[in-house]
Amino acid sequence: MSTAMTILTLAAGAGLTFTALAAIVRIVRGPTILDRMVASDVLLTTLMLAVGTDMVVRGHTDTIPLMTVIAATATFATIVVARYVKRRAESPATPPEPPRGAGHV
Repeated sequence: MSTAMTILTLAAGAGLTFTALAAIVRIVRGPTILDRMVASDVLLTTLMLAVGTDMVVRGHTDTIPLMTVIAATATFATIVVARYVKRRAESPATPPEPPRGAGHV
């Protein structure tokens, strides 16, 4: 591997490491479920980029199925959280109180 390729690989590794750590911090700190979901997407995308970088550096395509699984996981997780947040927003925060005297003898 040439010196330029080594430098670029180290720079990519440093950038991906920083991005992954920042995403993990956001997942832990939140504060909302949407913040955590976006950070999870960033973390999975960073993982895909790391696998892609490995493919370029080593000159192979063996991990394409892994990248496909990571992409599918990120997509399905985003859809599930979006549906959860939508349903939670549509449901009332507190159950309505029954009218006074209704059903009491």
